[in-house]
Amino acid sequence: MNEGTRTGRGARWSAGVWTVGTAALIASLPWAARGRLPDRLATHWGSGRNTPDGSMPLWAASLFPALIWLVVAAIVFVAQRRGKDTARRTTRAWTAAALLSAGILLSGAQASVVRANLDHSDWHQARLPTAWITATLTVAAVAGGVFGWLMNARAEAPSPAAQDPSGPVLEIPRGQRLVWLSRITNPWLHLVAAVAGLVAVAALAALVGGLAAAGPLWAVFLPFALTSLAVACCSTVQARASERGLEVAFGPLGWPARRWPAADIESARAEDRTPAQAGGWGYRLSGLGTTVMLRSGECLVIRTRGKGTEFAVSIDDAERGAALLNALDRAQHG
Repeated sequence: MNEGTRTGRGARWSAGVWTVGTAALIASLPWAARGRLPDRLATHWGSGRNTPDGSMPLWAASLFPALIWLVVAAIVFVAQRRGKDTARRTTRAWTAAALLSAGILLSGAQASVVRANLDHSDWHQARLPTAWITATLTVAAVAGGVFGWLMNARAEAPSPAAQDPSGPVLEIPRGQRLVWLSRITNPWLHLVAAVAGLVAVAALAALVGGLAAAGPLWAVFLPFALTSLAVACCSTVQARASERGLEVAFGPLGWPARRWPAADIESARAEDRTPAQAGGWGYRLSGLGTTVMLRSGECLVIRTRGKGTEFAVSIDDAERGAALLNALDRAQHG
């Protein structure tokens, strides 16, 4: 299985978890507060009015927005699948952003409807929480725009050139500049990050909807949000070797990143390592030095000049990356 297949599988897992989880969240919000809601829920307010002019029974108010979300997600998936191969990575970036933005928007809208109807005996008494609607629109637009811009920037990165080395040191043709690029994704870590993120979104939606006291909801939201971000940063790694040295970028957005100038790299090699040797999965510190472990097997290992410390990252085609770094070191130091 090549890296593109692994990356695509991880993206599909994350998108699937986000889609199903968001649908479940939208459908469950009214049921979670059904003891504090009227028999029919106000679901529509006329333009420029704060008095509701439309309502639905609880089951319809629960299922109808969830169905809208599933239709939107299906349209996004179809648009991504029908994109031309030459623009597939850019299309994937913006469709992922659209999926994120739409999920936040519809979840926030459902939470706002629940909040508007909360503790009223008749749906005519509900008043639209304008502040929450405005906040939801803002968060959805900013999250989708920033995520799409960052993903698109990564997708439009120039394709690297590479030559197959005949030994541990790559022979670089005179006057040419070579770049080695490799990327690896762990779909299981993507799944963990997506699940933790959904729990955080559910807690935030419950907070917006006023379904429970703020203290316990914040206690759920903060650790799960931090866990989602931390695991997402360790779920994807991209390594890039060039005349500037080595850059290892973390997470689906390629941030944060660690960099070593070529002059600071004493040597590089490919070495097989296991999570047991590295001390586990993710970003690990052990007797071997620092290891970014996403899967067992081939790792790119560099030794820094002067300090003699080692950094390793589990990555495909590590031998070629090591050969290029050694060739650059030989060119600089003879």
